[in-house]
Amino acid sequence: MAWKTLDDMDFAGKRALVRVDINVPVEDGVVTDTTRIERIIPTVDDIQDKGGKVILMAHFGRPKGQVVPEMSLEHIAPAVADVLGLPVTWVNSDYGDAVAEMEGDEVLLLENLRFNPGEEKNDEGFAKRLASLGDIYVNDAFSAAHRAHASTEAIARLLPACAGRLMAEELSALEKALGTPERPVVAVVGGAKVSTKLDLLGNLVGKVDHLVIGGGMANTFLAAQGMDVGKSLCEHDLAETAREILGKAEAAGCEIILPHDIVVAREFKAGAANETLTPDACPPDAMILDAGQATVTYISDILDKAKTLVWNGPLGAFEIAPFDAATNAAAAKAASLSKAGRLISVAGGGDTVAALNQAGAADDFTYISTAGGAFLEWMEGKKLPGVAALG
Repeated sequence: MAWKTLDDMDFAGKRALVRVDINVPVEDGVVTDTTRIERIIPTVDDIQDKGGKVILMAHFGRPKGQVVPEMSLEHIAPAVADVLGLPVTWVNSDYGDAVAEMEGDEVLLLENLRFNPGEEKNDEGFAKRLASLGDIYVNDAFSAAHRAHASTEAIARLLPACAGRLMAEELSALEKALGTPERPVVAVVGGAKVSTKLDLLGNLVGKVDHLVIGGGMANTFLAAQGMDVGKSLCEHDLAETAREILGKAEAAGCEIILPHDIVVAREFKAGAANETLTPDACPPDAMILDAGQATVTYISDILDKAKTLVWNGPLGAFEIAPFDAATNAAAAKAASLSKAGRLISVAGGGDTVAALNQAGAADDFTYISTAGGAFLEWMEGKKLPGVAALG
C-alpha cells in the first residue's frame, strides 16, 4: 500500500487538518442520521491520543462557491460534538484566531469548504490558506477522493499527508477486493442502465472470474442476444456495445452470468400478478422485473466456490415486493458465506447499500462502502486524485 496512515505520523504537539465527510441528512435543522459522523471517531480519538489537535474540514451540500446560510456547518457542529463526546467549535470562513487559541481536547470545525469557489477549482491559493492552519494533513473522506479539490488534492502536496482510519480501512478493503484478491472473484453489477456503467463493466471483465449482470442492465444484454424483452426497461441502442462486452469477457476468460429465468409482470406495483419464464419467453406486453429462482440457485453455487465478491447494484426492482426476491436471496447467501469466513465481500453504491440493508444482509458483509461516486470510479479502474495525492 503506497499511502501512509496515522501510524506513520508524529502528532505530538501538532495540529492535524482532517478532511472528513459529514455531509449528513438534516431535517428542520436536526441531523437525522449520524452514521457518517460516527465513522470519523477512530481518527479523531487516535490523533488526540497521540498528542495532536484536530481541525475538521468538510463540505455540505452544493453551494457552488457561494455562502448559503442553510448549508453552514454551524448547524452540524452540535451533532458532531454529541457524537464525538468532545467540545466542538465551529469556525466561520474568517478562521480568525481560533486555531491559535485551541485548548485541551477542543475540536475545530471549519466552515463549509464549498462556500469558497477555490475549493472545487482545486485552487492552490485556497489550499495554502488551509495548509497554514495545520502541520499534518489527514484525509479521512474516501467518498470525496474522486474529486481533485483544494481540500483533497492540492493540500496533500503542501503538508505531510496520510490516510485516516476510515480512509485506510476503505482502501484496504478495496485492495483485497480487486487489487490483489483471492480467487475466484465474483462481481455482481445491477441497476437500470448499461450506459451508466460501461466503464465499470469494461474494467471488471478483465479482473473477475464471474460477472453477474442484473436489473434493467440484464435486459439490454438479453435483447442484444436476440431475445424479446417486451416492455422492459432496455437500451436497445446499446446492443452492439453489449455484444462487445460479451466478446471481451469471453476473451478474458470471464463468465458473464445473465438471468437463467425471469420474473415478469404487466404492471409495476407491489404485489402485481407475475410469472416466472425462460429468458426468451417474455410476452410483448410484459416487463422483466426480477430474476427467478433458477438464477438465484446458479449464483449461489458460484458464490459457494468463490473467495471474493464485489457487489454494486440490485438484481431486480428491489424497491417493491415480490421483485426484491432475487436480490434478497443472493445477498443472504453472500452474507452467510461472509459471516462463516468463507468469502470476502465488498459492496458499495447508494442503491446497493439500501438493497443490502433491506435484505438484512449488510451487517455480515465484510465491508460496505458508503462512498457512491468514489466507489464506482474505483471499480471502473480510474485514478482517484485524493488517494493518489497521499502516495
